[in-house]
Amino acid sequence: MLAGEPYIADDPELAADLRRAALLSERFNTAPADDPTAGRAALSELLGELGEGAKIRAPLRVDYGYRISIGPRTFVNVNAVLLDVAPIAVGADVQIGPNVQLLTPTHPLDAERRRAKWEAGEPITIGDNAWLGGGVIVCPGVAVGENTVVGAGAVVTRDLPAGVLAVGNPARVVREL
Repeated sequence: MLAGEPYIADDPELAADLRRAALLSERFNTAPADDPTAGRAALSELLGELGEGAKIRAPLRVDYGYRISIGPRTFVNVNAVLLDVAPIAVGADVQIGPNVQLLTPTHPLDAERRRAKWEAGEPITIGDNAWLGGGVIVCPGVAVGENTVVGAGAVVTRDLPAGVLAVGNPARVVREL
């Protein structure tokens, strides 16, 4: 998995990493609203990188956490799902709406390989100053360019260039910004 190759997820080391992430996520998701340092401490331990001034609102769901980097001053709204079997890199000053999903896992099209529990992952990159509207889904292996806006509910299946507005399912560029 770490090398980007197909893998079977029932490895004991991966299971331990999943438990670690579940416990830290639980700490973050249940941190008292009047104690922001408790939530920040859990996030700092959970995520690979948490930039200065970045804010994430609970609840947050991750696979492993340590493969996620969040840039400075980025805002992630409630109910984010960041499945990080491959790296997820979110740049600086990014705005992520509620119910956004960044999904790196992939599964084989071949039914026999799926039944055998093979899977893989492809990294996701979100450029600086991008804005992902509520309910956006970003598929495995996709890069969203800096200063790009993705409209609410869009499903991003291919890379988006910098400085555009993209909407729809699949997301299509409708104009430059």
